[in-house]
Amino acid sequence: MAHIKRLLVFAHVVESGSMTAAARQLEMTPSAVSQQIRQLESETGVVLLHRSTRKLTLTAAGGALLAALVPA
Repeated sequence: MAHIKRLLVFAHVVESGSMTAAARQLEMTPSAVSQQIRQLESETGVVLLHRSTRKLTLTAAGGALLAALVPA
C-alpha cells in the first residue's frame, strides 16, 4: 500500500511541477513529499526527477514511469 502512495505522490509532483504544490494538494509537508519521492527512487533504483532550486524535470526513467501510470 505504501508503494501505491509513493506512486500517487510522484504523479502529483509531476502534474503540479513542484513538491511544494504537490504537498499542498495532498495535505502533506514538502519534506514528507520529498521523502516519498526519495523512497520511490530507492525502491526502483533509478532517479526519477532532476531537481534544481527553480524546477523539477523528469528523467527518462521518470517519464517511463509516468507513462505507465497515466494511460494515453
